[in-house]
Amino acid sequence: MLVSSFLPIIDERSRVLILGSMPGVESLRLQQYYANPRNQFWKIIYGIFDEVPSQAYLERISFIKAKNIAVWDVIANCYREGSLDSNIRDKQVNDFRALFKAYPSIATVMFNGGKAYETYKKWIGFGAIPELTFQKLTSSSPANTKKYEEKLKEWGFLKDLV
Repeated sequence: MLVSSFLPIIDERSRVLILGSMPGVESLRLQQYYANPRNQFWKIIYGIFDEVPSQAYLERISFIKAKNIAVWDVIANCYREGSLDSNIRDKQVNDFRALFKAYPSIATVMFNGGKAYETYKKWIGFGAIPELTFQKLTSSSPANTKKYEEKLKEWGFLKDLV
C-alpha cells in the first residue's frame, strides 16, 4: 500500500530537526506524528524537560515548537504493509534542500532510529548542507526494546541544543 508522510512540524524558531523514517499505521490513521501509544517519542521529549506529556496532540505540537524542536520524516512516500521500517519499498525522500533553505535556524538534525539515518545518508548525504550537525539516536519505536530510561538518557543532550 502507498503511504505518505505528513508536513513537517516546524517554525522559524526551530533549531533541532528530529527525523523519523515514515509514520506507522496508527499515526497514519490518526494523522499525528508518533500516535502509537507504545511509541516512546512524546514520553522521551517531555521527559527530557522533566514534564508530563500532554495527551492532546495540538498541545504536544505547541510544546515542541516552544522548545525549538521540529519533526519530520526522511521518506515522503513509499510502499509498505504494516508499520515496520523493514517493509518499506520504493521510497521517495522529502526535499531537504528546500526545508533547510526555508528554515535556516536549524543547526542539528537528529535521527529517530537507523532507517531514518541510513535513508538520509544514502539519498541526501551529510555533506549536502555542511553547516549542519547530525546525530543518530536509538529509535523511540516499540520495535526497539531498549528500556525507556536508557533512551531518555541517550536523547537527553537535546535539552542543551535548544
